[in-house]
Amino acid sequence: MPLDMLERKKVPVAEVASASRLERKAYFPTLIYQFDVEDSHHLNKSLIDLTYAERESGVAVNKSNTAELGSWHSATNLHKKAAYEPLLKEVNTALSGISEELGYAKDHILKVTSMWSIINPPGNGNRAHVHPNSLWSGVYYMQAPENAGQIEFIDPRTIMIMHQPKFETKKKRPRDTWTKVNYKPVPGRMVIFPAWLYHSVDTNMSKEKGRAGDRMIISFNINQVKR
Repeated sequence: MPLDMLERKKVPVAEVASASRLERKAYFPTLIYQFDVEDSHHLNKSLIDLTYAERESGVAVNKSNTAELGSWHSATNLHKKAAYEPLLKEVNTALSGISEELGYAKDHILKVTSMWSIINPPGNGNRAHVHPNSLWSGVYYMQAPENAGQIEFIDPRTIMIMHQPKFETKKKRPRDTWTKVNYKPVPGRMVIFPAWLYHSVDTNMSKEKGRAGDRMIISFNINQVKR
C-alpha cells in the first residue's frame, strides 16, 4: 500500500507490516458435502410411493425419530432392494467424487451399507444423534414442504461450545467460528457428512394438509470396502 494512502487512512506502517505477516491455515476440518440430483422429479415420485408402501407393510423401527408423535422409520435394508437402485446410482456418483477428492485408496470404494426411509408428519423431528460403525452418513430429500424442519449439525469440538469467545455484535461471524450449521431440506438434494458428527432435525412445522405436509427422506450409512 503506498505511503500516501496509509497517511490518508491513518493506519500505522508497522500495523500494515504486521498484518502482511499474518497467515492463517485451517487444519482438522469437518467436511459436509452437498449433491443435487438432476431432474429429480420422477425419482422423488417413485421414492415417495415406495416409502408409503413400506410404511403400510407394518415394519417400523424407533431410533432418533419421535415415533410416539407419529414419526415413522423403516427397516435399514432398503439398499438391498432393486427398487432403490436409481437412488443408489446417484449416491454412488457422489461417493465416487468424494473418494477422488480426498485421495482414498483406489483398491477400496465407498459403499452404502445400510439405508432407510423416514416420514416426519407435522409436529415431528429427530433427536440429536450420531451413526456408529460408519465412516460417512447421508440424507436424501424426496419431499420437504416449507418449514418442514432443517437438519442441524453441531460443532464436534466440545471446548468451542463450553468456552466461546466474544464477537462483535450485529456483525456476521466468519463461517470458521460457527458452533452449529443448518441445512434447509430441498427435494432432490443429498447431504453427506461424517458419521460421527452430531446432528438433529427441527420439528416439522408445515401447514400443509395430509400427506403433502410430510417431511420425507431416505438416509444411509457408508463404509469403505475392498473392491
